[in-house]
Amino acid sequence: MQKYICTVCDYVYDPEQGDEDGGIKPGTPFEDIPEEWVCPQCGATKEDFEPYEE
Repeated sequence: MQKYICTVCDYVYDPEQGDEDGGIKPGTPFEDIPEEWVCPQCGATKEDFEPYEE
């Protein structure tokens, strides 16, 4: 699954891990995360993320 990186703080959202503290279960694709979700490190919005290539 595609990972996404926060352009503000470089936090990488990994769909396989999800964001348990943010209520996002492991296995949740980035596209399926609610629009009101924010970066767990800096609070940036979903719009501040872009596809991440390792």
